[in-house]
Amino acid sequence: MIRRVLLVDDDAAVREALGQTLELAELAPLTAGSFVEAKDHIQRDFAGIIVSDIRMPGRDGFHLLSYAQQTDPDLPVILLTGEGDIPMAVRAMAAGAFDFLEKPCAPADLTAVIARALKTRALVLENRRLKAQLETGDPAARLVFGQSALAETLRARVRIAARSGTEVLVTGAPGTGISKIAEVVHLCSARAKGPLEKRASKGLSRAQLDDLWTACAGGTLFLDDIGALPSDTQLALVDALDQGGARLIAGTTEDLSGAVETGRLSAELYYRLEVMPVRIPSLSERPEDIPVLFRHYVAQASEQAGLAPPEITPEVIAGLMAQDWPGNARALMTAAMRFALGLGETQAPDARLGLTEQLAQVERSLLSEALRRTGGQASAAAEALKLPRKTFYDKLAKYGLKPEEYR
Repeated sequence: MIRRVLLVDDDAAVREALGQTLELAELAPLTAGSFVEAKDHIQRDFAGIIVSDIRMPGRDGFHLLSYAQQTDPDLPVILLTGEGDIPMAVRAMAAGAFDFLEKPCAPADLTAVIARALKTRALVLENRRLKAQLETGDPAARLVFGQSALAETLRARVRIAARSGTEVLVTGAPGTGISKIAEVVHLCSARAKGPLEKRASKGLSRAQLDDLWTACAGGTLFLDDIGALPSDTQLALVDALDQGGARLIAGTTEDLSGAVETGRLSAELYYRLEVMPVRIPSLSERPEDIPVLFRHYVAQASEQAGLAPPEITPEVIAGLMAQDWPGNARALMTAAMRFALGLGETQAPDARLGLTEQLAQVERSLLSEALRRTGGQASAAAEALKLPRKTFYDKLAKYGLKPEEYR
């Protein structure tokens, strides 16, 4: 927990007294007698907050506040001054001070304000850490979208598969993104800096496989639709796996056990792949991820086309949620691209769903969208939907929605 406080005051006696107050509150004061002394500690990644006197010779507290905001606008600065100077307090708050206190201030008042500032700082730094992780760190968190339990399970499975170092079999219904998940496994692995080659298995000759295997030394070879790999090439692949040098990730949309039974797929190859399976759930299994994926695809398509992303209304989301999406992520991506380019509305509800199922999906999507728009504030979401609180909470329980997951 962050407990560091940069304490700046030109009066040594006051500085010492305030430092003792902070130490008694189990805080970690870092004292400075001037802006010049304090300057080197004021950095964007400073894991703490600042408490500074305003009236100091030379560079005063307002100058320190300005410098801190230029360095990090989210770094809390609490300003202190003697004699109730209301105009100065107004100026301090308008300039962006976290809070303003008069000296001498009661220890309880000072530590209470500091506690709030430290909590705020901790949240800011944690959010930055998570954002950095998403942008530059864990590829599974950055590239596998969804907020459902199944999406989180998929991310966890991808990480496990990546660390295992064994052959991997990625399975899923058509359109679920098998090739992409294979790429994420590669990026999460110790071979991430090595080459990644992707090829269809159908018609792949032994000579082509040999060339690919050599090209992938130190990296990964992804063979899609592994059940279509020619029999003689399967034998060559097993030999290549025995020799090492590259890693194999295979993909399929079919149940390979049937291919083994009919002799179309080598049992030896199959059982090596079965060591580490990664299954991608279909959208029908995780409908709550549909809005997340759609927003991402719309933003992506808009950026590629150089257009401003169109508004995605609750009605649009409701229409998406009312569909079964047998084409999975690929079909949703196509719908998002058309939507971003203004080429038409999203598809009509899937007629194969009964009216009750369609209405339930629409209702759930509207509840989820209201929670998202209000940042998980249940009362505000209920008001936006014009629902009594009890009815709203009953519906949340019915669909397993939790407001805290939207904050």
